[in-house]
Amino acid sequence: MMQYKTISNLPDLTYLKIELQNNSQYQLPPAALVEEAIQNKEGELADNGALCIMTGKFTGRSPKDRFIVLDAETTDKVNWNAVNQPMSEEHFTSLWNQVADYLSKESLYILDAKACAEPTEEISIRVVSTLASHNLFASNLFINNPEAKASDQPDWSILVAPKYLVEDFYQFGLNNENFVAINFSKKIVLIAGTGYTGEIKKSIFTVLNYLLPTYKQYLTMHCSANRGENGETALYFGLSGTGKTTLSSDKRRQLIGDDEHVWTADQVFNIEGGCYAKCIGLTEESEPEIYQAVRFNALLENVKFKAGTRTPDYQDKSITENIRVSYPLEFIENIVPEGRGAAPKHIFFLAADAFGVLPPISKLSVEQAMYYFINGYTSKIAGTEAGITTPQATFSACFGQAFLPLHPSTYADLLGKKLQEHEDIQVWLVNTGWVAGPYGVGNRIKLSYTRTLIREALAGKLGQEAYREHPVFGLQMPTHCEGVAAEVLNPVELWADAQAYEKQAKALKGLFEKNYEQFRQK
Repeated sequence: MMQYKTISNLPDLTYLKIELQNNSQYQLPPAALVEEAIQNKEGELADNGALCIMTGKFTGRSPKDRFIVLDAETTDKVNWNAVNQPMSEEHFTSLWNQVADYLSKESLYILDAKACAEPTEEISIRVVSTLASHNLFASNLFINNPEAKASDQPDWSILVAPKYLVEDFYQFGLNNENFVAINFSKKIVLIAGTGYTGEIKKSIFTVLNYLLPTYKQYLTMHCSANRGENGETALYFGLSGTGKTTLSSDKRRQLIGDDEHVWTADQVFNIEGGCYAKCIGLTEESEPEIYQAVRFNALLENVKFKAGTRTPDYQDKSITENIRVSYPLEFIENIVPEGRGAAPKHIFFLAADAFGVLPPISKLSVEQAMYYFINGYTSKIAGTEAGITTPQATFSACFGQAFLPLHPSTYADLLGKKLQEHEDIQVWLVNTGWVAGPYGVGNRIKLSYTRTLIREALAGKLGQEAYREHPVFGLQMPTHCEGVAAEVLNPVELWADAQAYEKQAKALKGLFEKNYEQFRQK
């Protein structure tokens, strides 16, 4: 193994209870991490230059195995529930000792990076892992920190032991032999037993979703953001599969970021320094910006090669539909280098409605914006998960419930306050799902239609002629959009049976109301 740093240049990790082996590596550049990963047989190079790895048993996050330490800092602040499961301080200490002892026997990769593109709010992060590919992921997703020194102690440390499994896990309050644990007092994240890299980035997102709303009253958001030629910012909220990354990667606008942002009093800034995009079905024609970003230093996850080649097969979902690629922001041609923009003028809530009843786009009042934000709707379709044979409504509060340590009303109230303070902000609900019938009967709306509707909304042209009110949801639907057929704008007109449409729409509205009851009672 090639040596890039001597032991004297390695950081002292005794504060993490880790005694470093002298063959560990610190602050390797991405190319060296790729080289190390190949030498370690962690993955293979694709013919486009990307490193392709398999993440093992876990091809996505494991929400039931994530915990937050219950202590004096968190006891009265965290919204304790099935998402935010408590872990005792004693159990955390025991697990920390186990993971640290394991890591002390391994050759480690250490990366110092940071999060938050606003310099006054940035936090330093140290990622310690047994895998070079995990450091490559962190290098891609977090912000580069060239000023970092081995002698520095970071704000937060993440210990990643993907192959360490906890014996007698039930003794520590765990549900399985793998776990993720966040300790806000110690400022340490433990990740063990899972090779899914997304746990690394989402742990820091969870940390900031706690700290910034609690102590700064900033709104942290699971959304993408971009900026137009005249400097106006747009936000795109949406759950997985709704087009958040795709729609924000628009060659006509500068990308601020694709997944995690903070809205202060007067600006929006990116938490990350890279993108983590789904690439199932990826083609150069449909998503050229993302396709061209898959190159050397990018990290592909769970993507198979076409038979007899090293060419990624983005159509193959035999391992998982959640095939991913991570890459630095600068791999996208048109970005905002500083990762910051003005407060938004437009906000888009994206929902892949498999029931086929939501309009392709509609304008929301402040009250409606609060309602759809805290509901955070999309739908799962048949075939995406075992046991799902018909469309199922999925609600994730604030479009990111899995990463919200505080009660969802905290984030919704912050959004409502901003919308009331800035009356010029326009909020839109966009259906990126099905039209002309539900999944299995209708068809998914053309991406070109959705892009046109959003571009016309951003240009202030949508609804100039008139709006009509949706009879069930009360949404304001534009009657005209250049480049989109008029009947597409009114979903009932595409259904063969208007009564069947009304029945389906009322059924979905009932699901919204049922989900909203939990917040009405708060």
